Amino acid sequence: MPNRKYPAAALLAAIFAAGVVNVAHSGAREEGRLLTATEVLEEVKAMPDVRLPDTLLAHAYGIAVIPDVTKVAFIFGGRHGNGVLSVRDKLTSPWSNPVFISLTGGSWGFQAGAQSSDIILVFTTKTGIEGIAGGKLTLGADASVATGPVGRQGSAATDMTFNAEIYSYARTRGLFGGIALDGSVISIDRSANASFYHKSGVTASEIFSGQAPAPPATAQRFLERLAQSTGTAVRTSPAPQADVPATASQPPGTAPTAEPARTYPLEEQKK
Repeated sequence: MPNRKYPAAALLAAIFAAGVVNVAHSGAREEGRLLTATEVLEEVKAMPDVRLPDTLLAHAYGIAVIPDVTKVAFIFGGRHGNGVLSVRDKLTSPWSNPVFISLTGGSWGFQAGAQSSDIILVFTTKTGIEGIAGGKLTLGADASVATGPVGRQGSAATDMTFNAEIYSYARTRGLFGGIALDGSVISIDRSANASFYHKSGVTASEIFSGQAPAPPATAQRFLERLAQSTGTAVRTSPAPQADVPATASQPPGTAPTAEPARTYPLEEQKK
């Protein structure tokens, strides 16, 4: 009788090897997403006639960049994309390390077709940021959202006093402008954050407050672009983490931080 143990063993070995490769490359997927988000900011900044108004950026407590959001519609419509979010506790503070998020939404009406857009969300209050740190945020329900003004003067149809908690933008086929996203849900992408920061179960609050392990160097370029766009100082980040065994001075899942950790949600509540 032929021995059938060897094919089974080979199959198990192949499955194990595939799993190891997937784990090894999982962080690369998040780094690619972060690099794409950085490119979106750079390209939008280079569009002076339709860029985000400087006044709005100066009032931002959080900025989310979600590249390649795909919208597919046939009567019912759906929208989904993955991106990153960075926040700050004061308008003059450096931006936090990025948190990975997802955007999902739907619509109803006579519609058909598909398109891909780069979406940027500007949070103008701390309330919306604190809401998303809890896990997810529904635009228009948990936080007010409005189509964002563009250019130096903004749009006459948009409230220029920035009373909305979130302003939304989309770049589609070279065109840039405000977009309606009521009903869309922003969720924390926990698996992507765990992969990027090499810490299982890392929370958005830990990342925002600087208590998470140091991110790879790709995060610094994104933070530098945010600092340039908003006129704030660049965060001084510790050296990127290396995949080395933990020592007695560095327990597993920890890394030195460049500044004392802040608590989150933010202690200054909106009055």
